[in-house]
Amino acid sequence: MVKLQLMRESLHNRNLLPVTAALLAGLVLPAAGCSSPATPGAGSPGQAAPSAHSAQPLGWGPEQADADAAARAVAGMSLEQKAGQVLLASFSGLDVEAHAKTVERLHLAGSIVMGDNVPAAASGQVDTAAMRAATDRLQRAARADGRGWPGLIGVDQEGGLVARLRAPLTEWPAPMSYGAAGSDPLAADAGRALSAELAGVGFNVDFAPAADVTMGPADPTIGARSFSGSPDTAAAVGTAFSKGMLDAGVLPAAKHFPGHGSVSVNSHQGLPVQGASLDQLRARDLKPFQAAIDAGLPMVMTGHISVPALQPGVPASVSAASYAELRRMGFKGVAVTDAMNMGAITEQFPNDSSAPLALAAGADLILMPASVDTAHAAIVSAVRNGSLPAARLDEAARRVVTMQLWRGRSQPTRASAPGSGSALSEKVSQEAITVLSGPCKGPIVPASVRVTGGTEQDRARFAAAARQAGVGVGSGPVVALIGYGEGPVTADVAVALDAPWPLEKSAAPAKIALYGRSQEAFEALAAVLAGKAPAPGKLPVAVGAQGPGAGCT
Repeated sequence: MVKLQLMRESLHNRNLLPVTAALLAGLVLPAAGCSSPATPGAGSPGQAAPSAHSAQPLGWGPEQADADAAARAVAGMSLEQKAGQVLLASFSGLDVEAHAKTVERLHLAGSIVMGDNVPAAASGQVDTAAMRAATDRLQRAARADGRGWPGLIGVDQEGGLVARLRAPLTEWPAPMSYGAAGSDPLAADAGRALSAELAGVGFNVDFAPAADVTMGPADPTIGARSFSGSPDTAAAVGTAFSKGMLDAGVLPAAKHFPGHGSVSVNSHQGLPVQGASLDQLRARDLKPFQAAIDAGLPMVMTGHISVPALQPGVPASVSAASYAELRRMGFKGVAVTDAMNMGAITEQFPNDSSAPLALAAGADLILMPASVDTAHAAIVSAVRNGSLPAARLDEAARRVVTMQLWRGRSQPTRASAPGSGSALSEKVSQEAITVLSGPCKGPIVPASVRVTGGTEQDRARFAAAARQAGVGVGSGPVVALIGYGEGPVTADVAVALDAPWPLEKSAAPAKIALYGRSQEAFEALAAVLAGKAPAPGKLPVAVGAQGPGAGCT
């Protein structure tokens, strides 16, 4: 808990502390990770006692008291502090201290940790103690000018292909697994367990889940990161997963509004164009976002996707019409952009000119500008020259601070040990595994098989799981593993480890969609191959003539 006396003393030792002064007049909060809620103060000069109105919910998590305290805090900020409060920066390598000083100097809302920022132990696994020390340092940096709320310490941890933190944390299968399993409670349990392990190493934001509805093989970016090709399934499962994340005290962000699963260009490289009409979008791509909004989830990430039906040629992340549509849907929370260092943005908006443009359009939080110093300076300059209205910056900063205050006040961190979700991860794969062709009962393979395809690690994991299930490896029919980006195979058993579409043209009597390549996923596969477990999963997407819902009955 931040002590009131220490906060007062810090006022005499820093030049940029109107934020804390404002909070001392209203709401004092626990440090990040504290589970006890703070109570709005009632006795400060000029501060009215809290009323029943202060507990009024805002429709996205926080209450009116949080918004009131945020308004007081932002009113006491300098322009430079406000500009920092709407920026979430990345950094290169393992020099956490250098980045922490940048966070302090620019008054940033927090930091995002990418793969190259994750410290490794001698074993090659994540050094969880060093990771926790790094996130703690970044948290202190975000609070260095006396802020009474947690900094945002974020990561991209979806499961499957997108996971910055690997072992000893639990490895989760691709999100499409939850669509194949078709269980909202299972998705909620997984979201909770995944996030609890993140909380254990100091994260309070996970830029997940992908709420995108995939259109199939022509989708080059999302694929198995999508829960389903069905808007209704993606909406239900994605919302359940997000609620589980919140239960663990980690803020989710539904992404990539208005939907990246039905465009054929990767926004990391260029600008995708979504040619659907608004009616078509509302019937498909926007459904999972509407479900997230209706559930009161706190963040939506806007994608770098041009939607001519809204604003031709302009990425949604910097499009006023796109933010207007998001707000029309009832969203009251924090609109965060996708990473602003991606090709779809940098090609069209050099030198981080996109940062003030996104804010002016309606964004509240700018994620990963190419240069956070340049972006910060651009925001300050835009306010001074009038191209970014000061009131719009204030509104964005208030939303971000409101979320952070609420997170610090009411979201207890339910941290768990690395690897504690392993059994649940295996259960997800057990419920998701789908047999597209081949026997639904009894053994699919004899006592010994050969394994091809995939990576060396995939084959080693398969061999270990097969031996555990009583199946030898070295001779016999061929089990071919199809990894991410790999094409069709010819084998006795074809197994898709990622999206199932390569199975359509694979020549194999037995075809299985696994949606994952963790050790736990391979154990689920081996049990099915040996006839020791059923394959209850159903296709969440069409694979050729086999529509969604295909699988063993």
